[in-house]
Amino acid sequence: MPAAPRRRPVPRFPVAAVVFAVAAALTACGNSDPLAGSGHCDADPSRLTVGSANFPESETVADVYAEALRANGFTVDTKPGIGSREAYVPALRQCSVSVLPDYTGNLLRYLDPKATVSAEPEIERALAGALGPDLAVATPAPGQDSDAVVVTRATADRWHLQSIADLAAHSGEVKFAGMAEFQERPDGLPGLKETYHLTISPGAFVPIADGGGPATVRALTSGQVDAADIFTTSPALAANDLVVLADPLHNFSAQNVVPLFNARKKSDRATAVLNAVSAQLTTDQLLALNEAVSGASKTEPAAAAKAWTAAHHLDQPIG
Repeated sequence: MPAAPRRRPVPRFPVAAVVFAVAAALTACGNSDPLAGSGHCDADPSRLTVGSANFPESETVADVYAEALRANGFTVDTKPGIGSREAYVPALRQCSVSVLPDYTGNLLRYLDPKATVSAEPEIERALAGALGPDLAVATPAPGQDSDAVVVTRATADRWHLQSIADLAAHSGEVKFAGMAEFQERPDGLPGLKETYHLTISPGAFVPIADGGGPATVRALTSGQVDAADIFTTSPALAANDLVVLADPLHNFSAQNVVPLFNARKKSDRATAVLNAVSAQLTTDQLLALNEAVSGASKTEPAAAAKAWTAAHHLDQPIG
C-alpha cells in the first residue's frame, strides 16, 4: 500500500485557541466521523457494517463487498474512509465495523512487527497465528497491490529485462525513483541489493514524495530515471505501457487483498460471499476498478463497485 505522505510542521497556537478550534470543528463536523454510530455487533449475523481505509482502492473494494453481501440477504451499512490501519483495526476490534478489505503482508507486519516472511503461503500461515481472538480473515484474493520495480517498455527491450535480477547487471547505469524512505526500508534499496545484487548509489536515487504517483511516472516516462517503485494496481502501468519486473525471490511482501472481520461477525454465509468476490478479484481486476475510479471517467467508488459486481454476476445470490 502506498506510504502516507509526509506531514508539514504543525503551527503552534495558544492552548485556549486550540481547544476552541477543536470544539468548533467537532460541532461543525457533526456526523462526518466515519465511525459515528455503534455498528452492528449484535447477535444477528445478517447485519454487517463494511468499512474501508481512506484511499480509493480500499473504498471501492469495500463497496464491492457491500454490494455482494446485500445481494445475498445481508443488511449492510458502510463506513468508508476510516483512516489508516492504526484507526480501522481498533474499530474492528471494538465492532464499530464488521469487515473491511486489507492487505496480507502489511496486516501481518502491523500485527507482528517481527515478522519477516514475504511469500504468499508463509504470510497466510503467519497471519493466521497473529490475528488473535478478536480478528478473523476469509480467503485472500489472488489480486495484490504491492510495491514493484517498474521500467518503460523501451528500457525492458533494450536491456532484455524480465525480472529484477536482470536489472542488476546494469546497476552502474540505473537511476531509480521512489519515496525517500525507499532508500532505508528493508525491502527498498537495501533489500534489492541483498536479494538481487541491484546496487543503486545515493547519487543515482531520485526521491519523489508521491508514493509512485504521477510525478514518479513522469520521471520514468521522460527518461529522468530508468526504474521506479510503483504499485502493482496503478492505472498508470497500462496507460503508459510500463513493465513490472518479476520478483521471484520475494523481496517485496505479498499484499493480497483479504477480507478482515471482527471475529464475532464472521459467519459461514458472509465468508462464502466474500470468498466468491475474492476468487474473481485478480490484480488485473483491481487495476480495472482503479482505472474506473481514478482514471479519466472518475467514477464514484460505489458506482464502479455496482458495475463490477453486476459484470461478474456477484449481484445475485451465490449457490
